[in-house]
Amino acid sequence: MKQAIRYFTKSKKGNTKKIADFVSEKLGLEALTVESPLEEKVDRLILINAMYATDIDKEIKLFLHENKDKIGEVVNINSAASGASTLKAVKKACDKNGIAVSDKEFHTVASWIFLNKGRPNEEDFARLEAFLEGLKAE
Repeated sequence: MKQAIRYFTKSKKGNTKKIADFVSEKLGLEALTVESPLEEKVDRLILINAMYATDIDKEIKLFLHENKDKIGEVVNINSAASGASTLKAVKKACDKNGIAVSDKEFHTVASWIFLNKGRPNEEDFARLEAFLEGLKAE
């Protein structure tokens, strides 16, 4: 199965980047930002993102639109200080572009200012590792 990892963050805390680097290490794939288009068709795109206010960033939506013919399925991995998942917003963007979205998702809270200090933490990364093992088994 051909896979790729793309992520987007505008946070100075770097939570999404930490998650992307962890996924990259565990799957042996390079994690690139959504500024890097897909060079070839992939069966699975692992999309790592965060909730900003009440939606995903427009750059994620643009990436999905511009790469829609190269994506078989999106697996959503996300974090948010609010605790809100991005799956609904990612699914909406993918539906507009005819991209399938896995119902399997990893979500964790992230630290921001004084909220959720120290998150994601070791327990969150252990849960993420178990999630990734499940993906590998498919």
